[in-house]
Amino acid sequence: MRATVSHLWRHPIKGHGVEAVPATVLAAGATMPWDRVWAIAQDRAKLGDGVSWVPCVNFGRGAKSPALMAIRARVDEAAGTVTLTHPERAPLTVDPDDAADAGRLMAWVAPLWNPDRPGPARVVRAPVGMTDSAFPSIAILNRASLAALGGRLGMDLAMERFRGNLWVEGLAPWQEFELVGREVRVGGATLRVREIISRCKATTVDPDTGIPDADTLDALSAGWGHQDFGVYAEVVEGGRVAMGDGFAVV
Repeated sequence: MRATVSHLWRHPIKGHGVEAVPATVLAAGATMPWDRVWAIAQDRAKLGDGVSWVPCVNFGRGAKSPALMAIRARVDEAAGTVTLTHPERAPLTVDPDDAADAGRLMAWVAPLWNPDRPGPARVVRAPVGMTDSAFPSIAILNRASLAALGGRLGMDLAMERFRGNLWVEGLAPWQEFELVGREVRVGGATLRVREIISRCKATTVDPDTGIPDADTLDALSAGWGHQDFGVYAEVVEGGRVAMGDGFAVV
């Protein structure tokens, strides 16, 4: 099983923007750099000790507020700032760790949140990236599976719907599921694939408009008997990963 890395994505503020990058340096036991560094807690969130992992239901996300899916992000790594854009909002640049900027950020996203859901309450930062898995993970997705799902729906599907980190080209559709329990060498890093990703309604949303336009979950169920897409992996040996790098089972 050999393939190549076609795309790399990070999501600096969980559920609030996506950014494509040409390369990254992975570290053992960590998430992708600048991925899910911050999140916006909803006002009924139960965050526990504020350090341990908590489920995604505590944060703003596209599954409940579809308009959030149209946010794009750009990180200035030297400054520690994030610039957000959206079709319905003026661009915003903030340092989410700064209290004043955090307030500006919540005011900026508030009109994009579903008014029937609990609103944004505060910006939080955890010691590890706030992925949807209970361990620091890299989400690996398969371009062939995306094409198969799009074919069933009769439309092209953007990668951004699925909020992955590392997209792979050269596998057969759904072949990524066979990787669970195995290690893969990706560029200069080694990852252990741990579990399959179950999907939510965020994937039904057009990431250009923030409007639901494709019943991806029904298509997955009808076509393949599941609502899964992609796999979560943990980094066991760090190293540089770039677009075009090889992807192979160890």
